[in-house]
Amino acid sequence: MPLSLLEQAQPSGDSLNALQRLVEQLKLDTCVEWIKVSQAVAELQQYGRASSMLSACKDALLVGVPAGSNPFWELSSCALL
Repeated sequence: MPLSLLEQAQPSGDSLNALQRLVEQLKLDTCVEWIKVSQAVAELQQYGRASSMLSACKDALLVGVPAGSNPFWELSSCALL
């Protein structure tokens, strides 16, 4: 038996939830301040130049993290019982 047009137009429970999530995401996206890629690149370059002069010797991404002061270093091993 073919579905009526009204039944075809109404989404199922799963697709309704997906559509609601999509609408919420689109609402959030409208609040985002968009800038051109060229502007973002220029700002990143400017930040890189300014910060490299001030703290290049302290930047962990440039000089690495000393093993003794690495907070993520595993201090002890864990044994499973």
